[in-house]
Amino acid sequence: MPDRTPVLIAEDDEVSRRLLCRLLEKRGLSVIEANDGSQTWKALQKPERPAMVILDWMIPGIDGIELCRKIRSEIPVPYIYIILVTSRNSTDDIALGLDAGADDYVTKPFHARELYARVEVGMRILDLQDRLESRVRKLKDALSKVRQLQGLVPICSYCHRVRNDTNYWEKVEQYITEHTDARVSHSVCPDCYESMIRPQLDAIRKKRSKS
Repeated sequence: MPDRTPVLIAEDDEVSRRLLCRLLEKRGLSVIEANDGSQTWKALQKPERPAMVILDWMIPGIDGIELCRKIRSEIPVPYIYIILVTSRNSTDDIALGLDAGADDYVTKPFHARELYARVEVGMRILDLQDRLESRVRKLKDALSKVRQLQGLVPICSYCHRVRNDTNYWEKVEQYITEHTDARVSHSVCPDCYESMIRPQLDAIRKKRSKS
């Protein structure tokens, strides 16, 4: 099971709820309980929300179907795996539960081996999803570094051009534009102004004064 534990058991019938708790605790899973839809929804608002919910269809308050819809619409990430527990076993009822957002279902009265098997499936899916999300984060981090200048950048000591990967010398601003996401704006530093611009302005002024 991913780090987002424990499993939340949402069941209003105390006997069924305690049975579910004992079965999962025997498998080494920590469990929290809720006996109505409002308690269930409140538990899911916490930052360390459970990774899996075993949810009774007919739970009072917010029923199981509505909770499935709320979870999917309002808590898109991190993903919560939902197993719907119900005495309804018709094809239409099962389809309704899955369409509402449940990932799996267990019909009452449930068997321990079937429950374990369905919980194991959910755990594997959550583990795969967590690994996928980890790889996506690493990929995004790698892509963010692609456009960054790294390593040694050869610059001519005289003209200040930069040698690119094809051994061609190009202007610094062109090199920066091609290898980073930065944009280049041009200005004149004080030293260059005094050595380059001011003499030209002085020469223009002298020429005008003579004329």
